[in-house]
Amino acid sequence: MKGVILAGGSGSRLHPLTKVTNKHLLPVYNKPMIYYPLYTLINAGLKDILIVSGPGHAGHFLNLLGSGKEFGVHLTYEIQEEAGGIAQALGLASDFADEGNIAVILGDNIFEDNFVQEIKGFADRGAMVFLKEVSDPERFGVATVEQDKIVKIMEKPKEPETNYAVTGLYLYDHEVFNAIKTLKPSARGELEITDVNNYYISRDLMKYSLVKGAWTDAGTFDSLLRANNQVAKNKNY
Repeated sequence: MKGVILAGGSGSRLHPLTKVTNKHLLPVYNKPMIYYPLYTLINAGLKDILIVSGPGHAGHFLNLLGSGKEFGVHLTYEIQEEAGGIAQALGLASDFADEGNIAVILGDNIFEDNFVQEIKGFADRGAMVFLKEVSDPERFGVATVEQDKIVKIMEKPKEPETNYAVTGLYLYDHEVFNAIKTLKPSARGELEITDVNNYYISRDLMKYSLVKGAWTDAGTFDSLLRANNQVAKNKNY
C-alpha cells in the first residue's frame, strides 16, 4: 500500500498566518504541521508517499522534506493547480497509486494512534474510514452507524444524527479513482470526499475503525491551538 498526504488549499480560515505560507507548514508545537501526518503513515509501515500541494508553496515542501531519505521513505510530489476539493486532489494520485491500495491522510490531521494493524489488514477491495466521537460533530462529516455498519455520511450537518466525526484518514482500493470521476461539484464548487465515501457505502464496501487516542485537525485558530496543546502534553507524537 502507498500513502498520500493532501496538503493543498488556501488555508483561508487561518489568515493572516497563511498569507505567506501553506497551512501545513505552520508549526504545531515543535514540528511543522505536515510532519504529523507524515509520521502517521511512516509509523504504519508505508514507505512510498505522495504529497499533493498547491502551486504557491510547493517548493517549500520540497525544501523541508526533500526526497524523504531523512525519514527513511521515498517522497513524490504533485501539484493541485486550483482549490477544487479534497476528492479532486486525491484524483491526482491515480498514476502514483498504480492500481494498488492507498492510505490517504489530510495534512492538518494529528493522530495519537498507530494504524499499522488496520493498514496491514486492509482488504483488497473496498474502503475504510476512521471515526472519532467528538463534541462538535457539525464541523465534520458525520457517520450514521446502524448494526455495526455505516449507512450514510453527512457533510457538516446542522443537526448531526451522531457524534461520530469522520477523521481525515481513509483507506481505499483503486476503485476510488473511478468513484471520483462520477462526482459533481458541491454547492461550494468542490469535489467532496464525503461523496466518495458515500459511493462506497452505497455499494456495501465501507468499513470503519474507531480512533482510540487523541485526534484533532488544525485548520482553524481554535483547532490549531488545540493541536499545539495536544502535542505539548503528550510526547508520543
